[in-house]
Amino acid sequence: MFSLLSLLFLAQTPTPPPPQEIVRPQEVRPLPGELDQVPVFNSNSPELVLERGILLSTFPPEEKAHPEAHLNFGFEGRFDVFAHHVAKAPTPEDLRTLYLGVLIHNPGDRPVTLRLRQAASYLSQPDAPFISLPPVRENRFGEVYAGPGSRVMSDLVRGRRQRQFPAQIIIPAGESRMLMNLPIPVRTLEPPLNGRSSYFRLESTGKVYVASLAQFAPTDEQGEERSPTLEEWQELLVNGQLATPRDRTPTPPGSTEGSFIYGRVAGVAQGSQWQARLTDPDRDYLTIPEVGQAFSYGISTLDRGTLGTGQIQSAPMLVRYPDTAYKAHGNYGIEYRLTLPLHNPSDQPKTVTLTLETPIKQNELEGGLRFFDPLPTATFFRGTVQVQYPDSTGNFQTRHFHLVQRRGQQGVPLVTLNLDPQETKTVGFNFLYPPDATPPQVVTVQTLPINSNQ
Repeated sequence: MFSLLSLLFLAQTPTPPPPQEIVRPQEVRPLPGELDQVPVFNSNSPELVLERGILLSTFPPEEKAHPEAHLNFGFEGRFDVFAHHVAKAPTPEDLRTLYLGVLIHNPGDRPVTLRLRQAASYLSQPDAPFISLPPVRENRFGEVYAGPGSRVMSDLVRGRRQRQFPAQIIIPAGESRMLMNLPIPVRTLEPPLNGRSSYFRLESTGKVYVASLAQFAPTDEQGEERSPTLEEWQELLVNGQLATPRDRTPTPPGSTEGSFIYGRVAGVAQGSQWQARLTDPDRDYLTIPEVGQAFSYGISTLDRGTLGTGQIQSAPMLVRYPDTAYKAHGNYGIEYRLTLPLHNPSDQPKTVTLTLETPIKQNELEGGLRFFDPLPTATFFRGTVQVQYPDSTGNFQTRHFHLVQRRGQQGVPLVTLNLDPQETKTVGFNFLYPPDATPPQVVTVQTLPINSNQ
């Protein structure tokens, strides 16, 4: 599930020695809870956009030149908008700026107020380049990121709304407004390749339709590029066809033979947040493992990658184009909010850690979780996680860490707690699954050996 931008970064990274597998015997549990019902406008196919066209439209198909490009799905109340696309110069001489527009239409006979609860949009260049970072780095103020998806999700986990976006947009009856009208420039870049990741948490007082569109910058009388107007976006919506080139067609669900093509997403997914309290069955606490042992919970598990849990967390699609993903594999932008009331049932003090890790993808566990040593080049996770826990003085701490993990990488403890006999301490673990990450991951609870120096 790499983007073109992350593959470019990968190609510039030296190749390490061939990795060897490490097997860590342990239990992996399905994650309690489920996705909520919030619909997500998910525009990620085609990822690479070389021509003017419609990326995703939930408008009705009537009175459109290409009805097949419109999925006829209305949003009302809470919904999210996610868009992640890449621009590349079609030829070395064609360095026009590609614009990405998200248009919202009110089909009703009364004004609609669209509230922007959180919003962020960043370019790869210059806003958030893919840079080398250590596996763990504290990210107190949101200034640590690698790639636009990493930066967008870091903003949202803190509840931010970027200054360029208003707190609300009022859409008169029967009219449209632009939620976003932003460039993806390539003119000064070598190679001429750039991308933009955007995410909005929205609330509408009435029914609206949404479309993401792409077109090259028009020019003014002096030949200078300018932003497309609302009218130009509306013309594209009515007369345009699906943008090209199209991505690879996904493998149908249930297929068990051959390689599995997940595909990229273009449609409306169901689910914006996975909230769960992790406890023992019929208890209000989570018993920590025995000393030296660990257990994990799957994160973003998917078809052919359930880590033995049988659980597929990929958000289902409510509407989609026939040549795009059947599920929102990877759950880009979905927020995981996990609560772990860790309990020490013994009569001895214990030390327990909480870690995010990226094991090798397996559908069935073969002896346990598998990891690599040395690590391969491919980075599978770049993003910020938020942890909340009581410190040694009893004060509740909230900390943010930016993580970079390669395929098959064991994690570094993000929280270390000392638990007295019969004591329970609650940890919160929150993050938004970042674009350009590759699932699955796990959240691991481990009780350290008594002689551990960690």
